Amino acid sequence: MQYQHVEILLVEDSSADAEMTLRTLERRGIANRIEWVRDGVEALEFLRCEGPWAGRGNGHPRLVLLDLKMPRMDGLQVLEQMRADPRLDTIPVVMMTSSREEGDLVASYRLGVNSYIVKPVDFDAFAETVAQVGMYWMLANEAPP
Repeated sequence: MQYQHVEILLVEDSSADAEMTLRTLERRGIANRIEWVRDGVEALEFLRCEGPWAGRGNGHPRLVLLDLKMPRMDGLQVLEQMRADPRLDTIPVVMMTSSREEGDLVASYRLGVNSYIVKPVDFDAFAETVAQVGMYWMLANEAPP
């Protein structure tokens, strides 16, 4: 199966949060192609072109929006594996989480996260935060080739 180039990989186990994120990014025209996976295992399979994505072979996303608390493999474990893999270590990762715990924040930065964003509870604030994150990382930030 051949896939189009993915600009953003959204790793989110909450369907509601994923749908809001996808709608916001698409409405604002921030990304043309977004792939959504529901946990850390799927994220690493996608990034490594394994399992259902074995034939993908079209490069890495420009940005990973990564939830922290997920089943099977959490965001910190995904981040740790990404930063340990020379093929994945330069992909920008934004942790988008509901956790305000200092331990999660510190652990994320120690593992090399590029940004840590606490998801607002209010829909409009959530949408605006997603839009700002997307605008910066997709339009303003210069990423390595």
